[in-house]
Amino acid sequence: MNIGERLSEFFSKMSGNSEMLIALVVAVLVFSVLYFYLIKFYVNHGANILVSLFVAVMIIAAGVISMAQTMNSAMFLIVPAIFIVLTVVLYSVEIKRLILAKKSIKLYDMKHSSRAIDGEKVEKCINEIIKALQNMSKNDVGAIIVLSSGNVPGQIIDSGVRIESDISSELIESVFFPKTPLHDGAMIINSTKIVAAGCFLPLSQNVDGIPKDLGTRHRAGIGVTETIDVMSLIVSEETGIISVAKAGKISRYADYEKLKQTLSQYYWQELDNMSI
Repeated sequence: MNIGERLSEFFSKMSGNSEMLIALVVAVLVFSVLYFYLIKFYVNHGANILVSLFVAVMIIAAGVISMAQTMNSAMFLIVPAIFIVLTVVLYSVEIKRLILAKKSIKLYDMKHSSRAIDGEKVEKCINEIIKALQNMSKNDVGAIIVLSSGNVPGQIIDSGVRIESDISSELIESVFFPKTPLHDGAMIINSTKIVAAGCFLPLSQNVDGIPKDLGTRHRAGIGVTETIDVMSLIVSEETGIISVAKAGKISRYADYEKLKQTLSQYYWQELDNMSI
């Protein structure tokens, strides 16, 4: 039986069985959504080769099913299942970040954050943070500042001390001053507020990808960006070097221009998207 005859037989069966037709429509919709989001995930993470491989395999599977007498449409379930397992293995960190982002607790009630932040206040926050970082760098004071969009999980916030204060260089430097109770933890900033300090962060599990001369502070600063869509600013206690971490990657030797660019990106892009 050729392909044309099989298709003709298939559609004749469908026209005489409404339940089978409904089941077919539902299956097509479900698999279409599954394939769409799987391909979208690959594209968003730059895995174009996996997109090509997935499409090629599905075309081959369709051809085999249409010609073989003994095979059925279960292949269209087996193939995406294999690719889903492959995705979980290859992109476990990215998937964990997406899940935590969905489960994270918002730090502010959106009803109180609908007002726009004026440019003058944003520039003041940027300048105060940079001033604090550079002062701590000169004095070899270790620090971690996490720039969030209200998406830090509650357990991280609760591991420290809530501050809920306006941003100032004096406050930032006093928190990280050696021997103070909160100096070893991380500071969480959301919008124009210092939310909490002394917070414990998850350490990076990418042991091989982090230079050996970076210690626990840097592993924590990198680790939080592996699982949550945030940026962290890190000052080394040993060298005074300022680093910027995002999406599990670290950029060292951040000067004034780099810090200005990073903080401007945070305020004018991420916070603007939240319509705060």
